[in-house]
Amino acid sequence: MAQASNIRAGTVIMHQGELYRIVSKDHVTPGKGRAHIQTKIRRLSDGSQTEHRFRPSEDVETPRLDTQVLQYLYQAGDLFNFMNQETYDQIALDKEILGDRLLYMKEGIEIKALMHEGKVIDIELPITVDLEIAETQPPMKGATASGGPKPATLETGLQVKVPQHLNIGAVVRIDTRDNSFVQKVG
Repeated sequence: MAQASNIRAGTVIMHQGELYRIVSKDHVTPGKGRAHIQTKIRRLSDGSQTEHRFRPSEDVETPRLDTQVLQYLYQAGDLFNFMNQETYDQIALDKEILGDRLLYMKEGIEIKALMHEGKVIDIELPITVDLEIAETQPPMKGATASGGPKPATLETGLQVKVPQHLNIGAVVRIDTRDNSFVQKVG
C-alpha cells in the first residue's frame, strides 16, 4: 500500500479490482475545497484510459510485480514468441498485449516484461532500436544530414521521418518513446 500523494507516473496500481498504470498525476489545491490528486490511468488489460481523483491520504494498492528480460524469437500467427533470458523458457504473447509496440519487434530485440502472478501484463521496450529502411524516396542530390526530414517505412512497417541523404537499406536508430530518428547506424 502507498498513499496517493506518493504515487507517480509509471506506477502500477490495483484499482477497482484491475491493474492500472498511472499515466499522469497532478496535485490539485483549489481555492475552495480540499486538495486532491488528479490522475490519468490506463487499464493494462485493454489499454483504455480514464481519469480518477484520489484524496492525498488515501491508500492505493500497489501489487507485487516481477520483471523478466525476454528476447523476441519469432511470430506464429497472432502470437509472438519470446524466450526468458535466465531460464530459457519460451513465452507466447498475444498481439493485443503488444499493441503498437509490434512495430519495434525485430528478431533478437530484448524487452522487459512486467509480470503479475506469473502472467505478462505489460512490456517495456528498450529506449532505442535499430531498424533498416525498407521504403523511402531517393536521396536528393546534394542533400546533407542537416537537410529537412523525409518519410520512411522501416522493415517492421514503422513509419518515421529520416534525413534526406538516407536511402533504402540504411540502418537507423529510432527512439521508441516518440518514434524519432536518433542516428544512422553503421
